Amino acid sequence: MLDLAIRNAEIVTAADRIRAEIGIRDGRIVSIAEDVGDAKEEIDAAGLLALPGGIDAHVHLEQPQGGGVVMADGFESGTRSAAAGGNTTVMPFALQQKGQSLRDVVQAYHEAADGKCHVDTSFHLIITDPTPQVLGQELPALVKAGYTSFKVFMTYDDMVLNDAELLEVFDVARREKAMVMVHAEGYDAIRYMAKRLEEAGKTAPYYHAESRPQSVEREATHRAISHAELTDVPITIVHVSGRDPMEQIQWAKRRGMNVWAETCPQYIALTADDLKGLNMDFEGAKYVCSPPPRDSDSQKAIWEGLRDGTFDIFSSDHCPFRFEDAKGKDVEGARTSFRWVPNGIPGIETRMPILFSEGVSKGRIGLERFVALTATNPAKLFGLYPRKGSIAVGADADITLWDPEREVTISQNLMHHDCDYTPYEGLEVKGWPVRTILRGKTIFAEGEVMGARDAGVYLERGTSQAFGG
Repeated sequence: MLDLAIRNAEIVTAADRIRAEIGIRDGRIVSIAEDVGDAKEEIDAAGLLALPGGIDAHVHLEQPQGGGVVMADGFESGTRSAAAGGNTTVMPFALQQKGQSLRDVVQAYHEAADGKCHVDTSFHLIITDPTPQVLGQELPALVKAGYTSFKVFMTYDDMVLNDAELLEVFDVARREKAMVMVHAEGYDAIRYMAKRLEEAGKTAPYYHAESRPQSVEREATHRAISHAELTDVPITIVHVSGRDPMEQIQWAKRRGMNVWAETCPQYIALTADDLKGLNMDFEGAKYVCSPPPRDSDSQKAIWEGLRDGTFDIFSSDHCPFRFEDAKGKDVEGARTSFRWVPNGIPGIETRMPILFSEGVSKGRIGLERFVALTATNPAKLFGLYPRKGSIAVGADADITLWDPEREVTISQNLMHHDCDYTPYEGLEVKGWPVRTILRGKTIFAEGEVMGARDAGVYLERGTSQAFGG
């Protein structure tokens, strides 16, 4: 007998949609048929869509900050919020700080996550100190152990890698078959712009956007692609914000280069004007992220890229900080200049509803494309497919039941994160996750998180399909 049968649903994958029942046993999908037979538990999904559980491939949880800054979400609250948003897997970052051993970083991050995850997790690494020990021993060993992706930064004082370091890291990634995620913004250009703005007395949160124009993202994207071409390694350009960097990615894809791209909800739902707050006041700090939201033309460009395949994945870049901490005295200097405002916004719970509403409900993208962007492509790109990312026999029974007609106004009082605001307050969406099923067990239903805080497991990953695997 089956453990669970889901009946009367419309099943949607990245390739097609069918009406069938789903039979689940021991956490896996064992049958998809007109009638899967008897089960201990049944769910009537009439009127709902059965989608693969969302995979948010770019989130920041319990990440060390410094300077009095504390990240709002740890593993428990962040994965709770993920489950409420229709996600069954999240991929946060184990951040190496200068002087740290990568092995120690990974061990500490596992200890922080252990027993506190409502959904499955798998870690990317962040490389900030590419010493000979790290590149020659630690990173290759960790890739072989299933940590098959890592992120590098082209900006931020305590994270930036210079061109020589980037090339060395890219070379190791090629040799070990690891996917490199690149935060592409030009460090020196941003420092120059920030200094010039501060000297002119332009210090409000809005000027964060002015200090990071598209040109610095375009230049860094081009440079990252050039380095990837030189070293012959696949890369993913993350959180692409507008037309200028997109054109660099499109150029690379047309030439057959192994370049992948990600964008995020803030680039279809927010603009730089949101950073102005009520009257160029500190309310704009709620929208500070990097790269910043752009303008209406950039939103139009992002939609073009979501339709035409320029973008492969759609992630949240969930990076939550409490507004009251920055507004008060807890974050050193935040009220004196945009440079000190904690850099990041929450979005793990609203990622899929925003894309569904703005994309599927408004006819900009189809259901299959939605599934590809939010689940299937992340699974393929980061070595989780076919276990994750699809509704298929043999796959984990990670399923989100979705009401395509439900209309919801996003509000902080609906959120399950530990942040004290949502940047999407008041946004009306059509389409909402009503039940999240992780390996055959309901972990969220109708506004309530039901799964245990240790329901999630850690996932070792294989090689990205970007390498032809």
